[in-house]
Amino acid sequence: MSKIIVIGSSNTDLAIKTVSIPEPGETVIGGKFMMTAGGKGANQAVAAARLGGDVAFVTKVGDDMFGDESRARYVKEGLPEKFLLVEKGTPSGMALITVDAKGENCIVVAPGANNTLSPADVDAVRGEIEAAEYLLMQLEVPMETVEHAAEIAAASGTKVILNPAPAAKLSEKLIANLYLVTPNRTECQLLSGLRIDSDEDARRAAARLMEMGARNVIITLGSRGSLVCTADGCTLVEACRVEAVDTTAAGDTFIGALAAARLEGLPLFECMAAGARASAVTVSRLGAQQSIPTRAEVEHWFG
Repeated sequence: MSKIIVIGSSNTDLAIKTVSIPEPGETVIGGKFMMTAGGKGANQAVAAARLGGDVAFVTKVGDDMFGDESRARYVKEGLPEKFLLVEKGTPSGMALITVDAKGENCIVVAPGANNTLSPADVDAVRGEIEAAEYLLMQLEVPMETVEHAAEIAAASGTKVILNPAPAAKLSEKLIANLYLVTPNRTECQLLSGLRIDSDEDARRAAARLMEMGARNVIITLGSRGSLVCTADGCTLVEACRVEAVDTTAAGDTFIGALAAARLEGLPLFECMAAGARASAVTVSRLGAQQSIPTRAEVEHWFG
């Protein structure tokens, strides 16, 4: 049984590097084109595995060449093949990504087979969820699937970590089942109903989410770093300073690294520091999964 179960999306990313992201109605000439593996679930599973976690990834791809390539790639990463499901007659998930000269991106996702990952698929891996230490999820698969998995995990004592992206409203029941929720500033504003313009605003928003039932909250604040709030108070962990080439998968790397570090029993703020170091390496390189570092690479960068 794996100690970290990731339930989430698998996409193939079609990415173009360009000087600036076009405005509506504008056409720009881009530069380098890449086709790489992606999807928030897949990125987080690969990150946790490369950084030392014992991981199983539950996902669904289409019966096409993109799905075949993705499944083969995940197996090479050490993720068990039996949880990599195939939906017949449905295309695999795809993401169109534009990356500008500053490394910022915009993304449009066609979910494909990700939308067919169902509560019944979750029931099929109930034993693995109940035996795991952590269940890690995002919102690129149906909400009912996320809610069902969280309920199973919370009832069995498995700690649920939710990265609430893409941004969406969460039910009170789901929030109450969360050991940790990790929104960015925009997502946290939606979840808490509070505007965030300062660190103090972020603390108030985190407090609101904890009042709603989440046991711990981490708000990622981009170059500012991340704010962790627990029952003992809030701590700001600064981001590592690097020149960003591509921010794609930076947040996913942070979450995967945090989960892997948590398995080692480190305090939450130290896990955040581990996530910040790993994501710093990620943003220094192009692509999603291809940019995610191994543990050895992070140690080489930071000693």
